[in-house]
Amino acid sequence: METIDIAPYSHSPIHKAVLTKDYTSLKNIIAGLPRLIQPCEIRTESTSVLEETKADVISATIDRRDVPNRDTPLHVAVKNSDVTATEILMRAGADWSLQNADGWSALQEAICNHEELIAKIIIKHYQPAAWAKWCRRLPRLLAAMRRMRDFYMEITFQFESAVIPFVSRIAPSDTYKIWKRGASLRADTTLAGFDGFRIQRADQTFLFLGDGSEDGRVQPGSVCMISHKDKEVVNALDGAGGLATDAEVQEEVQAMARNGIFRPGVDVTQAVLVPQLTWRGVEKTEWVGSWQGKVYDMQNVVVSIKSRKALGAKPDDELFVNCNENETDSEGFNEVLTYAEREQLKEALMIGSLDRKKESNKRVIAIEDGFSHETECNKHEKVTKGWFGRWRKRDSTNSQSQSHSQVNRDESRKVKGVGRKRDGNHENEYKKGLRPVLWLSPDFPLQTDELLPLLDILASKVKAIRRLRELLTTKLPTGTFPVKVAIPVIPTVRVLVTFTKFEELQPLDEFSTPPSSPTTTHHILPTTISSSSSWFQWIKAPYQRTSSSTSVSTPCVDNVQDPFVIPADYTWITPEEKKKKMQEKKNSKPSNRV
Repeated sequence: METIDIAPYSHSPIHKAVLTKDYTSLKNIIAGLPRLIQPCEIRTESTSVLEETKADVISATIDRRDVPNRDTPLHVAVKNSDVTATEILMRAGADWSLQNADGWSALQEAICNHEELIAKIIIKHYQPAAWAKWCRRLPRLLAAMRRMRDFYMEITFQFESAVIPFVSRIAPSDTYKIWKRGASLRADTTLAGFDGFRIQRADQTFLFLGDGSEDGRVQPGSVCMISHKDKEVVNALDGAGGLATDAEVQEEVQAMARNGIFRPGVDVTQAVLVPQLTWRGVEKTEWVGSWQGKVYDMQNVVVSIKSRKALGAKPDDELFVNCNENETDSEGFNEVLTYAEREQLKEALMIGSLDRKKESNKRVIAIEDGFSHETECNKHEKVTKGWFGRWRKRDSTNSQSQSHSQVNRDESRKVKGVGRKRDGNHENEYKKGLRPVLWLSPDFPLQTDELLPLLDILASKVKAIRRLRELLTTKLPTGTFPVKVAIPVIPTVRVLVTFTKFEELQPLDEFSTPPSSPTTTHHILPTTISSSSSWFQWIKAPYQRTSSSTSVSTPCVDNVQDPFVIPADYTWITPEEKKKKMQEKKNSKPSNRV
């Protein structure tokens, strides 16, 4: 390793301690920070605010990034192969997911630099750290939900194309049904996600039980995933606060090293809204349900994938395949379309591919140390074929100007002493400009800031919701709400996301809590609910009313069944069992491609 030059880090005592391997000073710095209480002790909003304030003070020290390349102390420890410093920082609560100027987290650096032991240390500690962060946030989230009005809402996802007339057959529409009552949230869906024409289906319900159950077996803030096809219920947060086993850690490290690192994301930091005009030069307005909104183009939106592979990892093309995210089924087309329709589909996709090839000469670049746009901080997102599968990348050798700018970028980021093993590492960035269309209305009963926390609950499990949320993070005109959004999927197809219904719900005199989870695996819920609580009865009216969209509840809300009751004949299984079951299903099913 080269001689360490600590001058650029002299203003940061914690970086200096890591670089010089002064573990005594490092421990003293951490010992002087505030102490957080146990996550299970955070039960009130005031305690939540206090603990979050202390967490911010801690993070300002152990996660500081005001140094070259915006490396956290954990990044520096990883790049210098310092196992001891990594262990100390992770025990102190260092945020492994923070990205440096190159766009990579400390864990991703460890994987691609073949630092297996360091990667294991990070993975061992990141689940308890994430759980502690969730527990700190939960009381404030519950308090905010209780202050909101109770409502029932429908969000419709519909695919349309001017080139492919039969698109509705291969990409059917779906309506997300969302209930919010008190501190609980429920969402029903059959469309889990989409990647181009890889439609991911799952007849499922997500329950966020803010108040838990009366007997305490379903803890407040639990997230339950219900599969109606299998009649199974999984508590997604079951065991979330515990340390991963050595076998789980080893499996995770091997999977990440084998597959490489992929970070998809949508950058809306430079997005601007441009109103559409009629032929008379007047701003265009349209009715969406009961709400009138102005139509805007959102420009300067960039969706990108940045990939990085260590020596021996699979090539990009091998990884751009079907990803069974959300444990769903992906639909094929051979049984849906005729031969002539399949040929027409291929021709339409070819048009989009040619468009992308032309645009790639201007926008898609291959990089060695590229800058990353705002992305998700998931541990190792896989990316499927669809949005990105047919994108073209350009090697840096094909462009002298690109190579020249790359050299300048590399030279500007060199810092003596911070070792970085790049044995066979190769980075690529795939970019694509998008132009979504938004219908903004001042009359919708909810504000975007009110909806985002609810979408946060669902976004981690439902890709379609995640993409909607990414677009809503941009700054919208004050007092407006996007009642309709058109998101391009490929150049010839877009998905329309429409808020079609909103009904405010009256408080119920009697509101029963959901049944508690069983104490043993595969335990069947006790038969305490009548047969009228079958799935058909559970999902149908009282919410199917004649009014298409209104913010005022109707007399039909009387005698409403509790939408948060889990059917009695459904079986509880553990997340581990669900994961194993879906992995076996994935391995036994051949992939379908266009």
